[in-house]
Amino acid sequence: MAIVIEGLTDGALRRLIGKKLDALAGHLHRPPTAVHVGFRDENGPRGGVDTRCALTIEMPGQRALHATDIAATARQTFDLAFEALERRALKEIDRARDGRRRAKKYYVAKRLLETGEAPGRARRAG
Repeated sequence: MAIVIEGLTDGALRRLIGKKLDALAGHLHRPPTAVHVGFRDENGPRGGVDTRCALTIEMPGQRALHATDIAATARQTFDLAFEALERRALKEIDRARDGRRRAKKYYVAKRLLETGEAPGRARRAG
């Protein structure tokens, strides 16, 4: 997994970003191919809440996951954007797992026809 960090000079924050992204990659079903982290000062040297962090994780065979946020410091904006990205990644994991767990309609219809039950009168377990 290639991690590209742009717009950041703080070495300690770079190491933290690497650790957090590696931990997130360990939870994913397939390892990401690339991660892009970009920091930008929105309104220049005037100050204020204007540091933007954009995170993009490229996944093989899936659409890329993207999150962005804005805060006063680079650390705060990374933490906020990473939380949003982590929620999206976990939602994708749950969505994929739920798709595998649910019985497909053709399978259910075949099972109902084999047992001879009417579609509206499925038996309840319990």
